[in-house]
Amino acid sequence: MERLQESLSGAEWYNAPPHWELKNDVLTLETGEKTDFWQDTYYGFHRDDGHFFGRDVVGDFTTVVGFEAEYETLYDQAGLMLRVDALNWVKAGIEFSDGVTNFSTVVTRNGRSDWSVISMPQVTGVQKIRLTRVAGAIITHGLDAHGKWHLMRLADFPEGGTAQVGPMACSPERAGLTVRFHTAELGPAIENPLHAT
Repeated sequence: MERLQESLSGAEWYNAPPHWELKNDVLTLETGEKTDFWQDTYYGFHRDDGHFFGRDVVGDFTTVVGFEAEYETLYDQAGLMLRVDALNWVKAGIEFSDGVTNFSTVVTRNGRSDWSVISMPQVTGVQKIRLTRVAGAIITHGLDAHGKWHLMRLADFPEGGTAQVGPMACSPERAGLTVRFHTAELGPAIENPLHAT
Protein backbone atom coordinates (compact mmCIF):
# COMPACT_ATOMS: atom_id res chain seq x y z
CA MET A 1 0.00 0.00 0.00
CA GLU A 2 1.26 3.47 -0.89
CA ARG A 3 2.24 5.63 2.08
CA LEU A 4 -0.18 8.46 2.88
CA GLN A 5 2.43 11.14 2.30
CA GLU A 6 3.13 9.69 -1.15
CA SER A 7 -0.53 9.25 -2.06
CA LEU A 8 -1.29 12.88 -1.16
CA SER A 9 1.67 14.23 -3.13
CA GLY A 10 0.45 17.20 -5.14
CA ALA A 11 -2.68 17.70 -3.04
CA GLU A 12 -3.65 21.26 -2.15
CA TRP A 13 -5.97 22.69 0.49
CA TYR A 14 -9.31 24.19 -0.37
CA ASN A 15 -10.00 26.13 2.84
CA ALA A 16 -7.04 24.97 4.89
CA PRO A 17 -7.96 24.20 8.52
CA PRO A 18 -6.50 26.46 11.22
CA HIS A 19 -4.35 23.61 12.54
CA TRP A 20 -3.01 20.66 10.54
CA GLU A 21 0.10 18.56 10.02
CA LEU A 22 1.20 15.65 7.86
CA LYS A 23 3.61 13.76 10.09
CA ASN A 24 4.56 10.12 10.61
CA ASP A 25 2.31 9.21 7.69
CA VAL A 26 -0.83 10.62 9.37
CA LEU A 27 -2.69 13.76 8.31
CA THR A 28 -4.11 15.39 11.45
CA LEU A 29 -6.35 18.44 11.36
CA GLU A 30 -8.56 20.51 13.62
CA THR A 31 -11.59 22.14 11.98
CA GLY A 32 -12.36 25.84 11.95
CA GLU A 33 -15.47 27.54 13.33
CA LYS A 34 -18.78 26.44 11.72
CA THR A 35 -17.32 24.99 8.52
CA ASP A 36 -19.48 23.11 6.02
CA PHE A 37 -20.19 22.11 2.42
CA TRP A 38 -23.87 22.45 1.42
CA GLN A 39 -25.85 24.11 -1.37
CA ASP A 40 -29.40 25.41 -0.92
CA THR A 41 -31.72 22.40 -0.54
CA TYR A 42 -34.15 22.61 2.44
CA TYR A 43 -31.86 24.76 4.58
CA GLY A 44 -31.66 27.59 2.05
CA PHE A 45 -28.02 28.45 2.71
CA HIS A 46 -24.91 28.11 0.56
CA ARG A 47 -21.82 26.91 2.44
CA ASP A 48 -18.49 26.21 0.80
CA ASP A 49 -16.00 26.70 3.62
CA GLY A 50 -15.28 23.14 4.77
CA HIS A 51 -11.76 21.71 4.67
CA PHE A 52 -10.71 19.64 1.63
CA PHE A 53 -7.23 18.37 0.70
CA GLY A 54 -7.62 17.50 -2.99
CA ARG A 55 -5.46 16.21 -5.81
CA ASP A 56 -6.34 16.11 -9.48
CA VAL A 57 -8.10 13.12 -10.98
CA VAL A 58 -9.38 12.45 -14.51
CA GLY A 59 -11.77 9.78 -15.76
CA ASP A 60 -12.92 6.70 -13.87
CA PHE A 61 -11.29 5.73 -10.55
CA THR A 62 -11.77 4.23 -7.09
CA THR A 63 -10.55 5.96 -3.95
CA VAL A 64 -10.54 4.71 -0.35
CA VAL A 65 -9.91 6.95 2.66
CA GLY A 66 -9.24 5.65 6.19
CA PHE A 67 -9.78 8.08 9.06
CA GLU A 68 -10.88 8.55 12.66
CA ALA A 69 -12.43 11.53 14.46
CA GLU A 70 -13.77 12.65 17.82
CA TYR A 71 -17.45 13.13 16.92
CA GLU A 72 -19.30 15.04 19.60
CA THR A 73 -21.46 17.79 18.11
CA LEU A 74 -24.34 17.81 15.61
CA TYR A 75 -23.09 17.47 12.01
CA ASP A 76 -19.44 16.79 12.91
CA GLN A 77 -18.16 15.01 9.80
CA ALA A 78 -15.08 13.53 8.15
CA GLY A 79 -14.36 11.46 5.07
CA LEU A 80 -13.61 12.19 1.43
CA MET A 81 -14.68 14.62 -1.27
CA LEU A 82 -14.87 14.55 -5.06
CA ARG A 83 -15.09 18.12 -6.33
CA VAL A 84 -15.57 19.66 -9.78
CA ASP A 85 -16.49 23.13 -8.51
CA ALA A 86 -18.62 24.84 -5.84
CA LEU A 87 -21.85 23.66 -7.50
CA ASN A 88 -20.88 20.05 -8.35
CA TRP A 89 -19.31 17.78 -5.73
CA VAL A 90 -19.74 14.70 -3.53
CA LYS A 91 -18.75 14.21 0.10
CA ALA A 92 -18.97 10.83 1.81
CA GLY A 93 -17.94 9.73 5.27
CA ILE A 94 -19.09 9.60 8.87
CA GLU A 95 -21.44 12.32 10.13
CA PHE A 96 -22.77 12.80 13.66
CA SER A 97 -26.52 13.49 13.81
CA ASP A 98 -29.18 13.02 16.50
CA GLY A 99 -26.63 11.55 18.89
CA VAL A 100 -25.33 8.79 16.59
CA THR A 101 -22.70 8.37 13.90
CA ASN A 102 -23.89 7.65 10.37
CA PHE A 103 -22.47 6.63 7.02
CA SER A 104 -23.31 9.80 5.09
CA THR A 105 -23.25 10.86 1.44
CA VAL A 106 -24.08 14.31 0.05
CA VAL A 107 -24.31 14.72 -3.72
CA THR A 108 -24.46 18.25 -5.11
CA ARG A 109 -25.31 18.84 -8.77
CA ASN A 110 -25.90 22.23 -10.33
CA GLY A 111 -26.03 23.96 -6.96
CA ARG A 112 -28.53 21.66 -5.20
CA SER A 113 -27.43 19.25 -2.44
CA ASP A 114 -29.10 16.09 -1.20
CA TRP A 115 -28.22 13.96 1.81
CA SER A 116 -28.51 10.24 2.54
CA VAL A 117 -27.56 8.50 5.80
CA ILE A 118 -27.21 4.98 7.16
CA SER A 119 -27.10 4.75 10.95
CA MET A 120 -23.90 3.21 12.32
CA PRO A 121 -24.12 4.00 16.05
CA GLN A 122 -20.99 4.48 18.12
CA VAL A 123 -18.31 3.83 15.52
CA THR A 124 -14.83 3.79 17.01
CA GLY A 125 -11.35 3.61 15.55
CA VAL A 126 -10.40 3.97 11.92
CA GLN A 127 -13.30 3.98 9.45
CA LYS A 128 -13.02 3.46 5.69
CA ILE A 129 -15.10 5.00 2.92
CA ARG A 130 -14.84 4.02 -0.74
CA LEU A 131 -15.95 6.06 -3.74
CA THR A 132 -15.92 4.84 -7.34
CA ARG A 133 -16.55 7.13 -10.31
CA VAL A 134 -17.54 5.21 -13.45
CA ALA A 135 -19.93 5.51 -16.41
CA GLY A 136 -21.34 8.89 -15.42
CA ALA A 137 -22.07 7.81 -11.86
CA ILE A 138 -20.55 7.70 -8.39
CA ILE A 139 -20.90 4.73 -6.06
CA THR A 140 -20.07 5.04 -2.36
CA HIS A 141 -19.50 2.27 0.20
CA GLY A 142 -18.71 2.18 3.91
CA LEU A 143 -16.71 -0.58 5.60
CA ASP A 144 -18.30 -2.13 8.70
CA ALA A 145 -16.56 -3.51 11.78
CA HIS A 146 -16.55 -7.01 10.23
CA GLY A 147 -14.70 -5.90 7.09
CA LYS A 148 -17.77 -5.91 4.81
CA TRP A 149 -18.45 -3.05 2.39
CA HIS A 150 -21.99 -1.63 2.50
CA LEU A 151 -23.51 0.26 -0.41
CA MET A 152 -24.24 3.83 0.64
CA ARG A 153 -25.21 5.50 -2.60
CA LEU A 154 -25.44 5.22 -6.39
CA ALA A 155 -25.89 8.66 -7.94
CA ASP A 156 -25.62 10.47 -11.23
CA PHE A 157 -22.53 12.65 -11.49
CA PRO A 158 -20.95 14.56 -14.41
CA GLU A 159 -18.40 12.74 -16.55
CA GLY A 160 -15.25 14.16 -18.08
CA GLY A 161 -12.75 16.84 -17.25
CA THR A 162 -10.43 17.22 -14.30
CA ALA A 163 -11.79 17.05 -10.76
CA GLN A 164 -10.17 16.87 -7.34
CA VAL A 165 -10.45 14.09 -4.76
CA GLY A 166 -9.15 13.66 -1.22
CA PRO A 167 -9.77 13.97 2.53
CA MET A 168 -12.56 16.25 3.82
CA ALA A 169 -13.74 17.43 7.24
CA CYS A 170 -16.30 19.94 8.55
CA SER A 171 -17.89 21.00 11.84
CA PRO A 172 -20.99 23.11 11.01
CA GLU A 173 -21.92 23.82 14.64
CA ARG A 174 -18.52 24.42 16.26
CA ALA A 175 -14.75 24.58 15.85
CA GLY A 176 -12.18 22.03 16.96
CA LEU A 177 -13.20 18.65 15.53
CA THR A 178 -9.98 16.62 15.49
CA VAL A 179 -9.60 14.22 12.54
CA ARG A 180 -6.76 11.86 11.68
CA PHE A 181 -6.42 10.44 8.16
CA HIS A 182 -4.38 7.25 7.90
CA THR A 183 -4.89 6.24 4.25
CA ALA A 184 -5.94 7.91 1.00
CA GLU A 185 -5.67 5.39 -1.82
CA LEU A 186 -6.44 6.22 -5.46
CA GLY A 187 -6.41 3.82 -8.40
CA PRO A 188 -8.36 2.50 -11.39
CA ALA A 189 -12.07 1.89 -10.98
CA ILE A 190 -12.68 -1.50 -9.39
CA GLU A 191 -14.52 -4.16 -11.38
CA ASN A 192 -18.26 -4.48 -10.72
CA PRO A 193 -18.21 -1.56 -8.24
CA LEU A 194 -21.90 -1.77 -7.36
CA HIS A 195 -21.54 -5.24 -5.85
CA ALA A 196 -17.81 -5.53 -5.07
CA THR A 197 -17.14 -6.66 -1.49
